[in-house]
Amino acid sequence: MKTVNVRALKDKLSAYLREVRHGEVYLVTDRGTVVAELRPPRADRVAEDPVEAALNRMAERGELRRAQPKVRGVYGPPVATVPVEAIRAALDAERADR
Repeated sequence: MKTVNVRALKDKLSAYLREVRHGEVYLVTDRGTVVAELRPPRADRVAEDPVEAALNRMAERGELRRAQPKVRGVYGPPVATVPVEAIRAALDAERADR
C-alpha cells in the first residue's frame, strides 16, 4: 500500500489509475492526514448496467438472443456487383424519359 497526496494525485491521476487497475492500493492524504483509499473495485461491488442485466436475464429465459459480434469474412464477398458505368447509363435512360 502506497500513499499519495491530493496535489500529486490530481497532477497525475491517469498514471495512478493505471496502477490501481493493475492492483495497487493508494492511501490519499491531505496535509498528512489520510482522507481516502484508492483501490480496484471488488467484483461483487461493480455495478452492472441495469439494461444489460435485464437483457441478460431475458436471454437466459430464452425470450431473446443476444447479437454476436461481427466477424470479418463470415458472410463472404458480395455475390455480384454492377459496374458504375451501367448504373450511370440506367440513370441517364430513366431521366431521359422525363
